[in-house]
This record gives sequence, structure tokens and C-alpha cells, in this order.
Amino acid sequence: MNQKKDHLKNSVENATRFTRSVFDNITGSELPTELRRDLKESYQFFLDDTERDHLAELGRIKKSFFAIWYLSKNLILKLTPVRRIIVLIGSVVAFGGMPDETDEVLFGFLLVLFVLGLELKDKLTAHGELEAGRAVQLAIMPDTTPVLNGWEIWMYSKPANEVGGDLIDHMSLTETTLALTLGDIAGKGLPAALMAAKIQATLRAIAPDYPDLSARGERLNSIVIRDGMPQKFASMIHLQLAANEGEVSVINAGHHPPIQVQKDQISEWGKGGPAIGLSKSSTYPLETRSLELNDLLVLYSDGITEARNEMGRFYSEERFKDLLQYTHGMDAVALGTRILRSVEDFVQNARQSDDVSMIVIRRVGKLGINSLPSISGKHQV
Repeated sequence: MNQKKDHLKNSVENATRFTRSVFDNITGSELPTELRRDLKESYQFFLDDTERDHLAELGRIKKSFFAIWYLSKNLILKLTPVRRIIVLIGSVVAFGGMPDETDEVLFGFLLVLFVLGLELKDKLTAHGELEAGRAVQLAIMPDTTPVLNGWEIWMYSKPANEVGGDLIDHMSLTETTLALTLGDIAGKGLPAALMAAKIQATLRAIAPDYPDLSARGERLNSIVIRDGMPQKFASMIHLQLAANEGEVSVINAGHHPPIQVQKDQISEWGKGGPAIGLSKSSTYPLETRSLELNDLLVLYSDGITEARNEMGRFYSEERFKDLLQYTHGMDAVALGTRILRSVEDFVQNARQSDDVSMIVIRRVGKLGINSLPSISGKHQV
């Protein structure tokens, strides 16, 4: 008897929680924003450029009808042939039946609901696999920033989806030499994440045998071309620092040039060679520069400059450089946090459209020892 009462009590509590959750979702202040964002993303995903151009030429009423037609048609075409037939039959039965034919209308809706259930099952299965992939990706990412006398180093990485296509890593080559890497794999999702992991593992494996950065970059490129995936390449910055020295040695493989923040100006470093994986004959010239006390060096992925707000406008390199103009002397974590806050204020409620990664390096002199927070891909800064 007591078990039945407990079971009944639990059922009532679960039903209450479910009802409250649904009510909160309906009355929540984020509902209109989420709905607008979902509609906009569906519009961008299901309609091609030709269809969007056609809709832009129509009036409001015609545009609504054509938009519904395009969305419905393209949604159905993305289903498998069997599911497509079931949806079409269900739609005809549900919407073509007479008002008094309740059984037929209900049967039609159940057919459509059945296909929706199958699609949801596929999505949840894929989501679970991506979560497992994300766990592996986090496991091979460094979970703390490196420590090197004379330098402050702050690292940040946040994927746009379950798995990211950005590469961020550090490795100690000797007790006084540190290598840092920031890369951006072409594309998104699992293929980009797998290539990022491959490049990271390859670079770690060959670094001890290739002390010269240019030769190291060329060897990495040859391995990626030999073993890489078709039409996949990676832009990358790879640099070395020495303890208590101001020199920074860099190779750039088609990535945004590092930005040095000096006392009176900011300056971009060289563009270097082509992206990793594009050409067998690629070379990566070495660039070595000196940072003065309190100078900063900023490495970043295009998830910063190409972050978009709800209007579709980009954060832009101009805005980014304007932000860096008067930051000389800030510590690395303060500058990194300021950049992230500026991007978040610009983007506001828009969904993150690309992976965001950044490394901020500050020269602090011979006595400075880095003790900054860990990478926010695992721990929020």
C-alpha cells in the first residue's frame, strides 16, 4: 500500500514539474528571441541563395506564401525517401480529410509524428556521439596555461558546436623553451575536430626532431597532405618563447597575423606561407621579433573578428584593432577578458557562429612568472 502511495506521489510530482517547466518555457522572456533565432537559422539552412533572392523581390504577402512553400519543400527533400513518402501520405490524409473524418485526420497526424520521432531519434544519437567526441577533444587539450619565467600567457578556446575545429596547444620543448600553437581548421563539426586532433598529435611528435620552426612546419605540411582528408586544410600560428628572453620566433601558415601591442602603436606581423595541407611545396619563413617590457602579442581565430550579431553584421578586424589601441601594459588575462566581453556585447543574443580561440602573451621581464587561469574550453575564465 505504501509503495502505491509513494508511486502515486512521485507521479504527481513529476507531472507538476513537467507542467511548471512547460509553463515557464511558454511565459519565459527568452521565448520570442529563441523563436526569432530558430526561424532565421531555418531560413538560412533550408533556403538556397536563389530562393532567398527571389523572396527579397516579393511583397510581404507573396513572400510569406513562397517562404512556407520553399521551407516545406526543402524540409521534405532532406528526408530519406521512405520517410518522405510517409510524411506526404500523412499530410494528404490529415489535411485532405473531411472535418467529420476524425480517425483519418488523426491517422495522418500520427504518421507525420512518427517521422518526427525518427528524426529526433537520429538527432539525439548523433548528439550523443558528438558529446563523446567532445570529451575526447577536451581530454587531449591542455587544461592549464603554461608557466614560463619572463612571460604571462593566457589561452582561451570555446567551440561553436559540440566539437570544435580550432586547435590550441602548448608544449615544453626544454626546461626553458615553450612552443604555442593556435590553428583554425577549414570547415566545422566532427571532420574539422578530427583534423585538429591529428595536427596536434603530429606536431607534438615531430617537434623534438625538428628544432627549426620552418623545417617543422614543412614536415607537418607534408604529413598532413600525405594522410589528410580531401579539401581539408588548416591555417595556423606556431611560435616559440624562451624563458627570460624577449625574442619570439614565429611561423605563420595562412593565419591572421599576430598583433603586437606596443606602447605607442599596434602592428601586425608577417603573413608567412600558405595554410597547412594546401600544397606540397609550401614553405614557412621564420619571423623573429623582440617584445619590450609590457608589450603584448595577440593570436586569435576568425571567430573573434567574424562574430555576428542578430543583424548579420560582423565584429570586424577594424573594431578589434581599435579595441587593442590603448591596451599596452594590461596583463594578459585582463586583455583577453576585455576582448571577450567586447565581442559578447556586440553579438548580444545571436548564437555563436564560429569557434573562438585566442592566445595573449605579455612580456613581463626576468622575474615574472605566469600564474594565469586555465583554458576556458574546460574551465570558464
